[in-house]
Amino acid sequence: MVLWVVLVIALAGAVQGALGLGFPLIATPLIALVTDMRSAVILVLLPCLATIVAGIIKGGPLRPVLARFWMMPIYMFIGAAIGTRLFIAYPDVPYALLLAAIILIYLNLDRLGKTDWPLLRQYDTPFAVLFGLLAGASEGTANVAAPPLVIYYLAAGVTPLALAQALNICFLAGKTTQFATLAWVGGVGIAQWAITLPLAAVATVTALRGVHIRSRIDAATYRIWLKRALFAMALILLAQYAYNLQGS
Repeated sequence: MVLWVVLVIALAGAVQGALGLGFPLIATPLIALVTDMRSAVILVLLPCLATIVAGIIKGGPLRPVLARFWMMPIYMFIGAAIGTRLFIAYPDVPYALLLAAIILIYLNLDRLGKTDWPLLRQYDTPFAVLFGLLAGASEGTANVAAPPLVIYYLAAGVTPLALAQALNICFLAGKTTQFATLAWVGGVGIAQWAITLPLAAVATVTALRGVHIRSRIDAATYRIWLKRALFAMALILLAQYAYNLQGS
C-alpha cells in the first residue's frame, strides 16, 4: 500500500508540474482505492500544496499574472460558497455530469474551430467573473475547479507559463483554505500531517521535473496536452457519475 501511494504521488506530481493541474484529480481516487476517502484527502493535501508552491517558485514570472488575475481566487471563493449551498440544497443534481458535458461541448467546439472568442478578450473582466464563479461552483459541487479555469485562460490567449501560474494562484488559495479547515475544525492533528511530509517531498521532486519538461515544449504542444487533460477529466467525471449511480 505504501509503495502504491508513493508511486501515485510521484505520478500526480509530474503531471501537476507539466500541466499546472491534475494532482488531486489523479491522486485522490487512486489512493482511495487502498484507503478510505478521508485518509486519501489527508494524504494528498500537503503534497498537492507542495507541488503548487514549487510550480509558483519555478514556473516563471508571477507579478504580471497577479496583476491581471489576482481577483480570480476571490471569484472562486464566492462561487464555491454558492456551489456548496447548491449541493446541500439539491444533492441529487448530477453536477459531475453537467461539468463533463461542458468540457465535451468545449472540446467539440475547439475541434470545429469555434473557440476563438474575440468578445471574451474584449470584455475580459466580466468573463473573468463568470468563469471564476463557475470554477468555484464546480469545486463546491463536483470537487473539480480546473476545467472552467482552463477554458477561460485558453480562450483569453494566455501563454503556457502565465496559464500555469494563473492556475497555481487559484489552487493555492483553495488548498490553503482546505488545509486550514481540516486542521482547525476537521480533527486532523499534527501527527497526521507529519506522516504526509515525505510524500510532499516526493511530489515536489517530480513536480519540478514536470515544470522542466513544460518549459521545453512550445505553446501549441502545451495547448494540446491541456485539451487532452480536459478530455481525461471529462472521462473521469463520467466514470465517477456512473459508479455513484450504480452504488445508489
